[in-house]
Amino acid sequence: MEINPFDDTYFMKQALLQAKEAFDKDEVPVGAVIVCDNQIIARAHNYTEALNDVTAHAEMQAFTAAADYLGGKYLNECTLYVTIEPCIMCGGAAYWTQLKKVVYGAKDEKRGFSSLEENILHPKTEIESGLLQEECSKLLSDFFKSKR
Repeated sequence: MEINPFDDTYFMKQALLQAKEAFDKDEVPVGAVIVCDNQIIARAHNYTEALNDVTAHAEMQAFTAAADYLGGKYLNECTLYVTIEPCIMCGGAAYWTQLKKVVYGAKDEKRGFSSLEENILHPKTEIESGLLQEECSKLLSDFFKSKR
C-alpha cells in the first residue's frame, strides 16, 4: 500500500498559506499553487496593489512562474490549486496554458468563470470545486469586513 501525503487537500492548504500572505500585505487574499508530478512548481498570491496592476491575480502570477520553471508555456501536465474560483480573465489564461486540472475552494458567483454559459477552460481541463471552501471563504470575508 502506497501512502501519499501530497493530496489535493495538502496542496489547497499551500494555496491558503499564499492567500494568508496576501492578506498580511493588504492584498485581496487569493492564493495559488501549481503542481506537476506531486511537486509545487509555482506559488503566488495577488499582487494587484503592490504592482498597481489589475492583471496581477494569483493565478496569472502562478502561470508565469510555472511556465518559467518548466521552460514552456503549456501546463498540460499541471494542476492549479486556487482559493477562489478563477475570474474570467484567469479562466481565459488557463485555457491558453492547457492546464490538466483546476481545483478551487470558494465559488465566485459574480466574477467566476463558471458564471458564463460556455466553459472557457480548455476542453481537456478537469475542474474540482469546493475544496476547503469554508476556510477559503472565511479568509475573503474577514478581509472585506476589515475594509468596512
